Amino acid sequence: MYEPNILSVVPPLLAIILAIVTRQVILSLSIGIWIGFCILESVNPITGLAVGIEGIITVFGDAGDTRVLVFTLIIGGLIATIERVGGVRGFIHLLESRSWVDSPAKAKWLAYFTGVVVFIESNITLLVAGSISRPLFDRYHIAREKLAYIIDSTSAPICILIPLNAWGAVVIGLLSSSGIENPIDVFITSIAFNFYPIAVIAFAAFVIWRNLHIGPMKAAQERTEGGELLWPHSTPMVDPTVLEAETEADKESDKARFMLLPIAAMVLSMPLSLYITGDGDITAGSGSTSVLWAVLIALALLWAMVLGTGRARLDELMNTFLKGAGGFLPVAMILLFALALGDVAGLLGTGVYVAQIAQESIPMALLLPLLFLVSSFIAFSIGSSWGTFAIMIPLAMQIVLNLQLDPALFLAAVLSGSVFGDHASPISDTTVVSSMAAATDHIEHVRTQLPYALISAGMATVCFLLAGLFLL
Repeated sequence: MYEPNILSVVPPLLAIILAIVTRQVILSLSIGIWIGFCILESVNPITGLAVGIEGIITVFGDAGDTRVLVFTLIIGGLIATIERVGGVRGFIHLLESRSWVDSPAKAKWLAYFTGVVVFIESNITLLVAGSISRPLFDRYHIAREKLAYIIDSTSAPICILIPLNAWGAVVIGLLSSSGIENPIDVFITSIAFNFYPIAVIAFAAFVIWRNLHIGPMKAAQERTEGGELLWPHSTPMVDPTVLEAETEADKESDKARFMLLPIAAMVLSMPLSLYITGDGDITAGSGSTSVLWAVLIALALLWAMVLGTGRARLDELMNTFLKGAGGFLPVAMILLFALALGDVAGLLGTGVYVAQIAQESIPMALLLPLLFLVSSFIAFSIGSSWGTFAIMIPLAMQIVLNLQLDPALFLAAVLSGSVFGDHASPISDTTVVSSMAAATDHIEHVRTQLPYALISAGMATVCFLLAGLFLL
């Protein structure tokens, strides 16, 4: 039996450091797994490599882990199919045809509420909200940087507060593999303590309501009001005329129902699946099974609609699905390696050792803000909230189990920090897509958004400190 010692923290700590330095999450996780099994088995690096490979393969021995990995690929195929058959474009046309926006304030609220409503996947949220709102922002002389800020603040922060999407499935899967009982209950309970997403969403609404322009955003707004959409020598992430040309294609067959009905089916079938798998008790249902069923139901409905209307052939749908699933392969790989690293960390007793050190040297009240700040730093450095989930959730849950603390609070601290770091990072995919959807310069988006993000992060840090003082 391996006794936890200082070497127990080497694999996850090494993975964190390498991820920050190299920004290669998969490679960093794989090295952590390799070193972990070398330590566990007391073997040389060559033998440890073989054992580490087997450790990764063993992840598939857990049905719940495997379902989450399969779900990740299927959601990629579903998203690609919705885009391919014109569901996103149809939704945009539906909103534009209603002429609901006739003032600058309404243009900003449209961008905000589009982000709130389209919560199924962060990049879809960004692209839909940006495509709808960008022409209106230009028409009413609102800075494109403000659009990028609004849609960025209502993409990942909204997605992480909703259990019925890909984000929720990933978190629930990581909780389950970390030995947490009733992971769905823990995730739902953590929503109320997920202070950064709550703060950033509320603050964005306040900014729109009061028409606030903080720091560099004020200069960007004055420039736009003077008739200049971008700063001289700025480079927009995308030429808006190209996007407009794409969205004009085939308007007659682009229908919002190709997006709305599958998403509605997925959302509605999730609690039904939990009810079935829990034998009548939603809280006892299998999260991994339910999300897999939900996304398969959505995909089946979408295919039936498309085939029934003749929008695409079966072979075209299959090709689109495979391309979409391939696009999410990096995410599935991150999850696979994260699950394997969590397994070896559990065998090494990493959580037991860290919990002992924390109990002896760190005041209990500081654990939550410390987790928030560490997760923020990692996510900012690697540009990935999901990559940070993969690294920090298993470690945080091991601390929770060994100290017998409330897992919801610690999960919320990790999720909040991961989303803040991702929100502020210039190398984050959501930050890049936000710049692209708003057709603004990427660095300008990062500069103008950062003061708003830091204010929200300050609020969250204070809240976690208070939670640590009064709830731990």
